[in-house]
Amino acid sequence: MRLVHPKQAKPEEASPAKSGVSRRNFLLGGVLAGGALMVGWGVQPPRQRLHTANPLALDGDAMALNGWIAIAPDGTVSVVVPRSEMGQGVHTALPMLVAEELDVPLASVRIAQAPIDKIFANLTVLRENLPFHPDDTGNTRQGAQWLMAKLGRELGIMFTGGSTSVKDAWMPMREAGAVARAMLLKAAAEQWKQPEARLRTEDGFVVHPGGSRIGYGALAAVAARVGAGIEAGDVRLKEPREFRLIGKPLARLDSRAKVDGSAMFGIDARPPGMLYAAVKMAPMVGAMLVDYEKAAASRPGVIKLVQTPGLGDEYSGIGAGVAVLATSWWQAREALEVLRIRWVVETTEKLSTESVFEEFARALDGESGYVYHETGTQDVRGAALTVSAEYRAPFLAHAPMEPVNCTAQVVDGKVRLWASTQVPSIAVDVAARVAGVDREDVSIEVMLLGGGFGRRLEVDMVSQAVAVAMAADGRPVQLIWTREQDIKNDVYRPAALARFRAHLDAQGNILAWDNKSAGGAIGHQYFQRNLGLPGLGPDKTAAEGEYDMQYAIANQRIAHVIVDSPVPLGYWRSVGHSHNAFFKEAFLDEVAHAAKRDGVEYRRALLKEHPRALAVLDAAIARAGQPEAGRAHGVALHRSFGSTVAQVAEVSVEGTQIRVHRVVCAIDCGLVVNPNIVAQQVESGVLFGLSAALYGEITHKGARVQQSNFGDYQVVRMNEAPHVETIIMPSAAHPEGVGEPAVPPVAPAVASAVFKLTGQRLRSLPLRLS
Repeated sequence: MRLVHPKQAKPEEASPAKSGVSRRNFLLGGVLAGGALMVGWGVQPPRQRLHTANPLALDGDAMALNGWIAIAPDGTVSVVVPRSEMGQGVHTALPMLVAEELDVPLASVRIAQAPIDKIFANLTVLRENLPFHPDDTGNTRQGAQWLMAKLGRELGIMFTGGSTSVKDAWMPMREAGAVARAMLLKAAAEQWKQPEARLRTEDGFVVHPGGSRIGYGALAAVAARVGAGIEAGDVRLKEPREFRLIGKPLARLDSRAKVDGSAMFGIDARPPGMLYAAVKMAPMVGAMLVDYEKAAASRPGVIKLVQTPGLGDEYSGIGAGVAVLATSWWQAREALEVLRIRWVVETTEKLSTESVFEEFARALDGESGYVYHETGTQDVRGAALTVSAEYRAPFLAHAPMEPVNCTAQVVDGKVRLWASTQVPSIAVDVAARVAGVDREDVSIEVMLLGGGFGRRLEVDMVSQAVAVAMAADGRPVQLIWTREQDIKNDVYRPAALARFRAHLDAQGNILAWDNKSAGGAIGHQYFQRNLGLPGLGPDKTAAEGEYDMQYAIANQRIAHVIVDSPVPLGYWRSVGHSHNAFFKEAFLDEVAHAAKRDGVEYRRALLKEHPRALAVLDAAIARAGQPEAGRAHGVALHRSFGSTVAQVAEVSVEGTQIRVHRVVCAIDCGLVVNPNIVAQQVESGVLFGLSAALYGEITHKGARVQQSNFGDYQVVRMNEAPHVETIIMPSAAHPEGVGEPAVPPVAPAVASAVFKLTGQRLRSLPLRLS
């Protein structure tokens, strides 16, 4: 079979830095594109997030009280959870928000899958993706974020990521619970002929002043009728002092199923008559499929060969390849060994790790970059000392433990998906596009995710599975990747190169701080690849963790040069913070050392304007105490996703082997819904970040990824895992992110301790001693 594909050149687009457009004007120009948007849609009130466009699909005699809650006659409360559970605990934390305001025990709650509906869109992730400094509280920021939230409501993207699940659900899910409770009170008042103010609710019952009780299940049908007009603005939410569930270390709702094996992940889908598919994809970055031989079709169990389209291009890009459809996955996998595909590679054959960093260096030498944050001046002529350094970080793979997979069925013009996905609405859109059907003709069952880390924000596996299912004569197909395919065909955390320069006065105080980095832009690729939107303007993730630091330095300039990446890029747990925190904190340690000052005291002096951050640092230091003999403590402080984390790593070195024994982690994440889940997330983040700090690296040679499995893409094993102690700072502030903030500080904390032990400055990740 031969394919023809004309090569089309795309015109280069001027970057905002080159065109001279100011940051805010460019930003708002992008947000407010078109006067009609601003004058018409932009001035309309925000749309409600209480009622779905279509009635909820209910089991038995359950009665929906709004788009989030249904109550069965036996009092069981079904709570719609619009975020994917990938181990982070949202199937417990989010129902707690509803149960708190509804006044029901968490044990009576059952999880219901969210339908594809705009009220379940993640508004916070768009609102917080704007490159404003956290200390900027002006009208420009507030207006832009308001508009981005409205845009998110219109787009309706259901998105689990950016440590935003609780932040985004905090109000709508509590409001849904409070509205349902008001409806039930109204129903009981009508039945008892009592004023609502005289009634109260408790543990799933409405209680009469005389002491008699009636369960929610008995009231639900009446409540749906008499309380239909109650809206979010009509109810009062509880004050923190009234909380009975929020803030308590309640057991997770998903634990039992994960222990006894009944939990259903994407790879566990077993629709009747299912076939299997394995896929072979490009062995080199940028390769385009030309043709393939059909000999593999004669292998035992093989039904047919199917070409799979790439996202963004039919013959190249992530997902492009040839799949083998067979009666078992192993038969499909074996047939891949004899499947011969001819690829053509043009511009990327010389791509290597060395060439990538050489291009970054040229960009830093020749371009000023886009300035994300600037205060004061860099013209400091009275400086007594100048400190400078260069840091680098590699590409990283996601490597979630559950293999990449998707199950799809196409029959009678309808598509059904079983998928472990962080973006069900995007999965539905791409399935409809591939199958050539309307969006309404696609249904999806969102399964549990065996790890996400950003990899399942992509829908390449969905595109592949639907393409194969279209050739399966109506039978469902489960497509599975091998671990090797996952490592070699990922969308990677960007590599980056950063340069720093600090001018100090005679007392060692920082007079000016200059930081310029270079690397790819995830957003430019992601939005084009998955949403068909152009990648334009500054990408916040490229410089986050550098431009938004908490340290009070009068004269700052933080810029980034976007270098277009032939390597596919994707969101990786903690995104730009994952490497920029290492750059920033490690360099600050160098500055403190040059100033002949202790690194902790140096930080304390720079945090006087941020007492909450200072309290986090002090809490971690106090808990850590003194290191054991032969070990050293390294310290790092970083703010990401709205939360501030301080970590103290206790480290030893034997030869060239770095060993981390203990990590003390203090976190201020605002008001905590469930402290157990926060501690679990911190422990997970520390181990994830430590794997990257000590081992994580994707390298290229001849445009080929050199790593293939956990043998050469190593992660921290159980015998290497440090003891992690979590300190949760008390707060009544709005909840902030938890899933990712513990990842970024690990690497700089370890590097700091290694310097104390060896005198070696490690400026490249992963950390390796010579």
